[in-house]
Amino acid sequence: MKHVDVRWTVLSVFALGAAALGPRSLEAQTTRILVRVTAHDAKIIGSGVGGARVTVRDATSGDVLAEGLQEGSTGSTELIMGPRPRGETVYDTDGAAAYVAELDIREPTRVLIEAEGPLGTREAVQRAAKTLLVLPGVDLVGEGVVLELNGFTVELIGPVEGAEIEAGKPFDIRARVTMLCGCPTEPGGLWDSSAYRITARALRGGEVVGEWPMEFAGTTSEYTVSATVDAPGELDLQVIALDPAKANTGMATGSVVVR
Repeated sequence: MKHVDVRWTVLSVFALGAAALGPRSLEAQTTRILVRVTAHDAKIIGSGVGGARVTVRDATSGDVLAEGLQEGSTGSTELIMGPRPRGETVYDTDGAAAYVAELDIREPTRVLIEAEGPLGTREAVQRAAKTLLVLPGVDLVGEGVVLELNGFTVELIGPVEGAEIEAGKPFDIRARVTMLCGCPTEPGGLWDSSAYRITARALRGGEVVGEWPMEFAGTTSEYTVSATVDAPGELDLQVIALDPAKANTGMATGSVVVR
């Protein structure tokens, strides 16, 4: 009986199969990734607050594959903030802000997606990132890849930068506190500020010389306190908003001169 080399027979079969199939295509395919940047416990970060910057990188090499701005509306309040069955569409509504990255990739690629915003208020900008595997020609759209930013947007309304304050006499500190998407806050509202801790502080040379809890000013998203500082000189002001239960924080700064 003639001996048959099974190993070489099997290899020959595979070789014939590969030849029949032809060489594997390495042509790049355009692949879309829809990204949505949202505010934690709130809505989508839209054009009204400056939008968000999105960067997509090759997670291995660090090369930038796509970058651009998220623009559009904040989405549907009812869908985003209301109760809903699992799997129901939340973000993919008409006009809702998003950024669509178009990648030209030849093989399965692990990407790093970075987001920062809201871009309209420098002190409010936060960042988030996540990684995922992307396959050539397989678009990731619909609800999209969601990146969530924690924080508040805090804006110091008054006193204005560089204002002169009279020593020993009360002056008003007033600030606006909103969600990162611009959604309004107030006691008992949908974004209920009753549990927030909003505090004004005065610092001189890095040391706190005064601290005052702020109260709702009666106007949506605005909070105020009357403060007094005795010693003259330059003074740094801070307004800090905290919601520890939801991990949202924010701060605005300014400076005044006490005469």
